[in-house]
Amino acid sequence: MKLREIARALGCELVGDGETEITGVAGMEHAGPGELTFLANPKYAHKVKDTRASAVLTERALDDAPMASLVSTNPYLDFARALELFYQPPKPKPGIHPLASVAGSARVGEGASIGPFSVVGERVQIGRNAVLHPHVVIYEGAEIGDDFLAHSHAVVREFCRIGNRVTLQNGVVIGGDGFGFAKRADGTHYKIVQSGRTVIEDDVEVQSLTSVDRATVGETRVKRGAKIDSLVQIGHACVVGEDNIICAQTGLAGSSVLERSVLLAGQVGISGHLTIHENAVVYAQSGVGGDVEAGARISGSPAFAASVWLRAITAFPKLPELMKLVRELKKKVEQLEKQ
Repeated sequence: MKLREIARALGCELVGDGETEITGVAGMEHAGPGELTFLANPKYAHKVKDTRASAVLTERALDDAPMASLVSTNPYLDFARALELFYQPPKPKPGIHPLASVAGSARVGEGASIGPFSVVGERVQIGRNAVLHPHVVIYEGAEIGDDFLAHSHAVVREFCRIGNRVTLQNGVVIGGDGFGFAKRADGTHYKIVQSGRTVIEDDVEVQSLTSVDRATVGETRVKRGAKIDSLVQIGHACVVGEDNIICAQTGLAGSSVLERSVLLAGQVGISGHLTIHENAVVYAQSGVGGDVEAGARISGSPAFAASVWLRAITAFPKLPELMKLVRELKKKVEQLEKQ
């Protein structure tokens, strides 16, 4: 594909030879001749001179760059769009495979593809153009919208609701039982029926091996546009807000509420029954035990303002030296008091 064709498809300004043939896209360090790369962060601009790529997506034209440029207002986004010009994941043909099991009372929309060993339960509703890869299981009474994509071993439990254009990666469980038990007088545990459901709104993607539990009563809800990474636990009756980003190995205890555009970095722990307000950012490995204000940046465990945490963590390695100095000063003061 010629570079000028890519520029036209992405709506970018072309600076340089538009006849350059592009065969693929790659990161700065790994790109070779015939490939397109990107520069999203100006602090990495010095790496451009070392790349072997034939063209670079960049926010502004690079005067001394040894290759052609595509000038973009959002290089990272246009890099993602460029990938789609060269790679499309395989899409199974429409139809129900002979080795799939689809209940007679289930309703499957036109254009759907149901792979081998998939199971669709009684009274399930699935919209148009859905793709269920092998070994996907949809329990009784689930309702799923259009353009649903479920990879192998994804599970949607009974009576859950899923919107349009939702993607479940391998091994995702939507609507598994919430972790609820009542303690008997003898110390044993009595399981509380998880009678609620999980609701996934439009344009949500859930990555591999993540669980979004059903509620004890009421519902667990993941709102429109949220993106949830691998190995995340969303507890019962949680609310994940619109356009949230939740990174890997994060856990939300029950009844946590995340408002719009919250970002949780990797390995964050949320203690539950609290609210993280809109546009807040919680940095990696933080432990959140209380409400977080809108727009806040917090870090640490227990988490507090990230700017303060950075100063505190800088001082932490110096504490043994400071304690030694305090002991020495205390000893000198005691000696002076005795004189």
